Amino acid sequence: MPQSPHDRAAEFHNKAAHAHQAAATAHGKGDHLTAHELSKQAHEYSTKAFEHSKEASAQFKASQE
Repeated sequence: MPQSPHDRAAEFHNKAAHAHQAAATAHGKGDHLTAHELSKQAHEYSTKAFEHSKEASAQFKASQE
């Protein structure tokens, strides 16, 4: 069974949070290149989470009509 947009949004929020934490750790160790790449990945996950959140919201609104 496919995941709902809400579940997908939550998954990408969790991935983004993990990537942000990993980026902070890499930055703290002086590995700025890795930190930059992880920050880019976190941004991509955050964007996907936002898209799935909008989709979930639209589905919820449609179900209330």
